[in-house]
Amino acid sequence: MAVPRVSKEDLKRRLESADPAARPVILDVRLKYPYEHSSFRLPGAIRMMPQAIDITALPRDREIVAYDSDPDELVSSRVAATLIRHGYKASALRGGISDWMTAKFPVENKPAPQAAPPAPGSLKG
Repeated sequence: MAVPRVSKEDLKRRLESADPAARPVILDVRLKYPYEHSSFRLPGAIRMMPQAIDITALPRDREIVAYDSDPDELVSSRVAATLIRHGYKASALRGGISDWMTAKFPVENKPAPQAAPPAPGSLKG
């Protein structure tokens, strides 16, 4: 199935729409490592693990745009295809978050991963 792609310019324009109903729902479907080792996301993005998309949590009356960290949109296009098969209007962000960041388009900060504290007694000097 050919999955529609949306350009970063088109997505940015649509996210800036004065009409909230015209703005697509943004899904951050980056794989675990790229997601956890970044400190940013697209504005308003909802995080969902690509292998565990909860379609019941997504509105059917708005377009959904999925993005990942792969410039070939491998994960996001697979997620978009799944959503399309379930009757959603979905697409993948062409070039992923890398192209978005290269264009210096707006992002939101998200908490960066924190190292787990050492186990008691593990730091012996």
